[in-house]
Order: sequence, then structure tokens, then C-alpha cells
Amino acid sequence: MLMRGKTVIVTGANSGIGKATSAAIVKLQGRVIMACRDLSKAEEAAREIRWETGADSSQLVLKQLNLASLTSVHTFCQDIIKEEPRLDVLINNAGVYQCPYTRTEDGFEMQFGVNHLGHFLLTHLLLDLLKQSAPSRVVVVSSKLYKHGHINFEDLNSEHGYDKAFAYSRSKLANLLFTCELARRLGDSGVTVNALTPGIVRTNLGRHIHVPVLAKPLFSLLSWGLFKSPEEGAQTSVYLACSPDVDGVQGQCFAECQPQVLLDMATDQDVASKLWDISEVMVGITT
Repeated sequence: MLMRGKTVIVTGANSGIGKATSAAIVKLQGRVIMACRDLSKAEEAAREIRWETGADSSQLVLKQLNLASLTSVHTFCQDIIKEEPRLDVLINNAGVYQCPYTRTEDGFEMQFGVNHLGHFLLTHLLLDLLKQSAPSRVVVVSSKLYKHGHINFEDLNSEHGYDKAFAYSRSKLANLLFTCELARRLGDSGVTVNALTPGIVRTNLGRHIHVPVLAKPLFSLLSWGLFKSPEEGAQTSVYLACSPDVDGVQGQCFAECQPQVLLDMATDQDVASKLWDISEVMVGITT
């Protein structure tokens, strides 16, 4: 399972599951491109990973990527295509969780814009490089909360009302529908795509969740007991990125390194295909 000689992009690599995933791949001697919005936080995370793993500096590359900006996604991908001879794994990990209503630079509702559309464009632009590097993999981090989502094609931007929990669930359902449709399109190209649900992990994703001050000590105590550490949360991401067990496995969703049965709405081929077409229009892909 060693990753020597392999290059892996991890979005949102500066904290939580992304950071733990990056550290684990570096331990397996892979090279990680940490794609982060905030470069100073990424620097700090990279220092900690080097200290923890003893990795040399060539194993960690920092690159700025703001998934709430299609321009930033284009710039990032142009750089990668120019500088990287190969790309073995793309891990679409970054996520915004239940934030107040805001819009991306391009006017999309933030959670749908970052969690789905930003990664949709990113994957599209890196697909040729992944195909040239085959066998290669795309790994999509979703969430079991997809079950509470629904794709309303009339209001993908939450203009008729915004519920932050629903918007998160919808973006995570979109991740699974994207995985389903991308798998169908990739066929036997040598590139595989699989998704995962990491479970509840102690990360700063929950920074927009309001816990009353008096309950905070209790909440953190409970979260240490009930929630996974970022390292545990990253296990399935690392498994899908590295394990020979999933060679050639296509379009599945995993939890605890095991394939899961999804609700029908997450694998509905008509919805997946329609969402794909609309997403192309939204991010300006003309085919």
C-alpha cells in the first residue's frame, strides 16, 4: 500500500480530516499537494505534518485554492497541469458546514458552491491529467446527512428560502450524484471514482453550530467520547486513495472502509445526469 512516487491532491488539507489524510499519505511515502484557501494555515499544518511524520519538504506542496471562486479553481488547475507530470489521486475533501447564508464569488449559495460546484469544476479540469496517469483515482468526501437532502432544480441557489442544515445535506447528496454520474462517464478509462461518509468527526466544520456557553464543557466532553478523531475520520479516505482492495472499483460509497448501500435518491441516474448538465452550465463548461 506504499504510495512512493505517487502524487495526491487533497482539498481542504489544512485541518480536520484533510490534514489527517495528508499526514497518512505522507507516512506511506506519497507526495501531497495541499490545496487550501488560507496559505498561512496550510503552512502551519504542513509544519505539524513534517514534525509528526519526519517527511522531507518535497513530500508536501502547498497551493492556494479557493473553491468559492471559479477563477481560483481555473488558476489552480492551470498551475497543476503546467507543473505536474502526473496526478494519481484527487481527494475532494474540503467542505463548508451549515454556514449562515452567503454566496460565493460567482453568486452561488456557499455550501452548494464550495461542496459541489467548486469540486465539480476542479475534477473536470484535472480529468485529462488523471486519465494520462491511469490507473488513477478520484475520492469524494460526502456525509450520511445526504439523507436529509433533496435536489430542487428550481432553486439550487436557495433564493426562495435558506435552511443551513438542508443546504448542507443537499450539497452532500450532490456529491453522491456526481460520483454516480462521473463513474458512468469514466467507464473503463482507468480512472475510478468512489465516495465515502466519514461519520461524525471532531473538526472545526462545526464552527457555525451554536452551543450555549454553559453546555460547552459538556459538549466537548461528549464529543471526545462519541465523535471520531480526525485520524479515524480519515481512514476511509486513505483506504480509497491507497488500497489495492479497491483497484477498479467504480461508483461506490464507503464507510469504515466497507461499501455501503445508499438510498435510491443518491443513485438516481436521471437526477444525476440532469444535475451534471446543470452544473456544467453553472460553472461555465461548454462541451
